[in-house]
This record gives sequence, structure tokens and C-alpha cells, in this order.
Amino acid sequence: MKFLPIFLDVRDRPCLVVGGGGIAARKVFLLLRAGARVTLVSPELCHELEEKQASGEIEYLARAFEPTDIDQPMVVIAATNNESVNRHISELAKAKNIPVNVVDAPELCTFTMPSIIDRSPVQIAISTGGASPVLARLLRSRLETVIPAAYGQLASLLESYREKVKQRFGSITEIRRFWEAILEGPVADRLLAGKENEARALLEAAVASGQPPSLEGEVYLVGAGPGDPDLLTFKALRLMQQADVVVYDRLVSQGIMDMVRRDAEFIYAGKERNKHAIQQEDINTLLARLAKEGKKVLRLKGGDPFIFGRGGEEIETLMKEGVTFQVVPGITAAAGCAAYAGIPLTHRDYVQSCTFVTGHLKDGTTNLNWPSLAHPGQTLVFYMGLHGVRSICENLVKHGLEDRTPAALVEKGTSQEQKVHVGTLASLPDLVQNHDIKPPTLIIVGEVVALHDKLKWFDPTGHEN
Repeated sequence: MKFLPIFLDVRDRPCLVVGGGGIAARKVFLLLRAGARVTLVSPELCHELEEKQASGEIEYLARAFEPTDIDQPMVVIAATNNESVNRHISELAKAKNIPVNVVDAPELCTFTMPSIIDRSPVQIAISTGGASPVLARLLRSRLETVIPAAYGQLASLLESYREKVKQRFGSITEIRRFWEAILEGPVADRLLAGKENEARALLEAAVASGQPPSLEGEVYLVGAGPGDPDLLTFKALRLMQQADVVVYDRLVSQGIMDMVRRDAEFIYAGKERNKHAIQQEDINTLLARLAKEGKKVLRLKGGDPFIFGRGGEEIETLMKEGVTFQVVPGITAAAGCAAYAGIPLTHRDYVQSCTFVTGHLKDGTTNLNWPSLAHPGQTLVFYMGLHGVRSICENLVKHGLEDRTPAALVEKGTSQEQKVHVGTLASLPDLVQNHDIKPPTLIIVGEVVALHDKLKWFDPTGHEN
């Protein structure tokens, strides 16, 4: 190893930074987060450091570096733009056996500053020994996506029970096995789901009995977004990798399905108009049954589960059956498709509100509250409205909107097959017929649609109409 990885306690200890620019500011920020008492030496300060000095967070010496500056500090960081000054600081610090870091000069350092994943008290440091800081940052960004922020809370919870566990078990092996079972079981699951009180109660009971809680099933109700896999949340991606069974909808793109755990069992529960692979009531009971069998069940839905996704119906059944579940919101089709089509749903020069509407009610009609929908100054977004597009347009005109009101169809939004068809309430039905538009297609109505020509930015196929 080029460097020995260590974590240094600098809380309330003197640390010296030489330099007053942006790089020095980043080093000061890290030292302050670690609780250090920072002295900064520089003839001038950047704006960020001026604020630190004004707030009293650092001690500032407005002059050039002097050799006596390193008599007291526990750690020294040289971040000036003068190579000879940086080298001089390094030599003095090494002579006094004080850890020194010289920015962008690993040959002058006795320690380097790693890229950090901070889930305090859990910390992960990534270093390339100064060979490639950019690579270290890239690795950190990859790891950030798979390490939940709640790991810090989990570590704090476990720490609070360390002594009790030591007293409860007679050997190191028993202690290790107990903690392994806790970290792989319901206690960790509950805390990562944001249920800290339940996690604490389970851990308390496990310590008292000497037996970790048994593994149990759970349902993950996850929004997969409108299609582009890059729009998944970190939490969604993590749970997709943990599932034993996946119950998925028709609108979940193949790119997203490819990111699910490969050895999971897949159950298709897609719905097309008048053609349901599994009835909704049966899906509800299926999720509960699979979880009661001890399985981690991923209910993967296009868009967001709670925006025309029937997520509420599903968790009603889960709650009735006493099944543990998590809900992970996704980017709803309205937000995702509109953004990729260059149509802002809100714009202060055009609209004062935005309304999401389902174009296909439970009874199969489009019997909506048309008077409340058909007034200017708002954006209307219709989900599942393609089949009833003519009725939608006619009713909006009938109840007060002008037939020249801009309207758009966003077909397969956010995907590489996205097409945007722009027209008016008068022309939209013919656009559907003439272009053989297929679902999933979102309908957007309102003056903001007129901004599409100016703001369009995503056109992967060149099929703009």
C-alpha cells in the first residue's frame, strides 16, 4: 500500500491551512465538519473563506506563511498557488513529524485527502494515493447510489446496544452471529424504511430474548418512472436488487426491467384497455400472499404508484393483512414526459395551476367535471386518455376552452422512441388517427404547449411533428 488508511480524530484540535482560494476553502470545510479548530494563513481570502472568517468559524492570519505557524497544529494542509512555498511547508512539517497534505502534489504529502461517503458515524474513504483524484470521485459517486443515507442511523442504533449485547452473550462468536442476523433481518429493514421506532423495539426484544427476529416478507411498492432508467431513484434501484419476486406492469420499460435482480421470479400483471393479465383485486391478494410466504416482493409500477397507479388500493389490502411494506415514489409521467418534451407544466407568464386527470375512469367512461377543467390559466395533463381523446377535446371546447387552445401528445415519453405531436384541441383527434399513435401517450392541454418549439431539447429519433 502506498498509504496507510486511517481515520484521524481532530475534534477540537488545532489544524493549519495555508492558502486562501477555493481549494483551501474545500479543505477548511472538511476540517470544520470533523470538528477541528482551524487556523488559516493567507494574504487574501476568497468569498467563501471571508464568510467563514466573519462568522468566527476560523482563525485568520492575514499574511504570508511563517515557519513558526507549524509549531502547534496537529495537521497541516498547504493549498497555495506557489510551489516553492508548498514544498517549504512540507519539509518543515515532515521534520516535526506533523502530518502534511500538499494539494495536487502527492510526492510532498504524508497523507492524502480521500473522496468521502459520509453516513456518520459510518464513513467510507476512497483514495487512489494521489494517482487520480477524478477516479476516486467517480468511484464515490457510484457507491453513493447503493449505500442508503439511513446507514448512519442504523450504526447509531446498533452502537446504543453494544454494551447490552456484550453482556447478553458469552463469546465473541455469539456476538458476531447476533449482529449479522440483525443486519440481515427486520431490524435493518425497518430502519432503512424510515421506521426507527419499530426497529428499536425489535432490537430491544431481540437483545432481551437473545434471539434475533426471524426473517419476514415485505412488499416494495416502487415507482419506476416514465421509462428512462436514469430517472430511477437510488432507493428504487436498491430495492430492485433485493427482491425475490417482481410483480410488474406493462408500462415498465425493458431498460428498467434489466436493472432488477436477475434471479428473481417475475410475474406480469400488466393492464391494457379491456385486457388485464391479472385483475386488480387478485394483484392485491397476490402481493399479500407472497409476502406472508417470507418473500421480498417488488411491486414495480410505471410512473408513480400514487398517481393513477392504484397504489392506494394495494396498500389498503396489505395493511388489512398485516403485511409490512414500503412505498418509493417515482417520477410521474406528467413531470417526466412534459420535461422531456420541452413543455413546462407551470410557467408564471402562462398558467397559475396544473391539474392531473385520468382520461379513463373505473367505469370505462370519460365522465369528468368538465366545467372545472375547461377554463384558461391552467395546464391539463390527461393520463390514459388516448382512446377518449376526441371526447376529451370536444368536452373541453363545449365547456369553455377555445378550439385553438394548444395541445400535445407525448408518445412513449422519456424513451428513445419518444415522439411529440403538437396541435390544438381542434386538431388533436386527427393527429391520433393520422399518425397511428399508440399508448403509452400523455395528453397535455394549455398555453404552455406553445413553448415546445422553443424549449424542446430531447429528440432521439428525429420524428418531431
